[in-house]
Amino acid sequence: MNQTALRQTESFEPSAQRNDERIEGMLQAVLANRFLPQPDKDSVFVGDGNYRAVGAEFLGHFIRMGGLQPKASVLDIGSGIGRMAVPLTQYLEPDHGRYVGIDPVEGGVKWCRETVTPVYPNFTFQHVDIANELYNPNGRINGKALRLPYPDRHFDFAIMTSIVTHLPPDEVLVYLSEVGRMLKPGGRLFMTAFVVDDVAARNDAGTRDQRLAFNRSGDGPCWFVPGLPPLAAVGFDDGFLDRALQRAGLAIALKSLGHWRGRAAHHYQDVFVAERRGVAA
Repeated sequence: MNQTALRQTESFEPSAQRNDERIEGMLQAVLANRFLPQPDKDSVFVGDGNYRAVGAEFLGHFIRMGGLQPKASVLDIGSGIGRMAVPLTQYLEPDHGRYVGIDPVEGGVKWCRETVTPVYPNFTFQHVDIANELYNPNGRINGKALRLPYPDRHFDFAIMTSIVTHLPPDEVLVYLSEVGRMLKPGGRLFMTAFVVDDVAARNDAGTRDQRLAFNRSGDGPCWFVPGLPPLAAVGFDDGFLDRALQRAGLAIALKSLGHWRGRAAHHYQDVFVAERRGVAA
């Protein structure tokens, strides 16, 4: 079965001409497409929830909240086992759009290379051996000295879903600096996080996700969940990530707080969309 058979045939116009009805139709088609690659459920090592449904949900967020275009060059930091990549195969144009996924877990990269890339050659995956206490404790690359193997001003769109939720603050600064370096002027970062503001910290209504009973860690900006490894879920003081993005040359275009804190929202984690400063070519 060839690539054309697996890809949605409808072309999508620029975002100003797309509407929610068309986007929703595409997302439903992604959910119904039984030919799309999907790993065995025992192989999914990050995130909970339905693999396909979560991926389709985020594709909608990338388009609606992030302004992702079909011709974009996309970098997915922490691509895992392709949960974001697979739905994107149905949106990025094969002749113009491209996707690069990186991850420290070699098994996920291997599955994506063997399963996704042969059908969608504009989707590539690279193992970057970054040390992480949770996912890759024996990695060779210290996250505090990270330099990703891509040139400056190379990507239109960067994805960091559930990445800073597993990083210490000094590494967050490095990752965001790298994103700022690699994005083209006008390029955008879509990032999720746990922002511990007064509502989340107090939990007066008792409606916060019970799994995320964050406690402050010392005098720094971090909040950890008692009883879990420190990097299992990391929250940050409200304002820390805002300043980190600005320091990296990224201007916040959107900050939308999620429903993990017990308040109504269309997404679970908190979402930042930040734009690389400068004039687009």
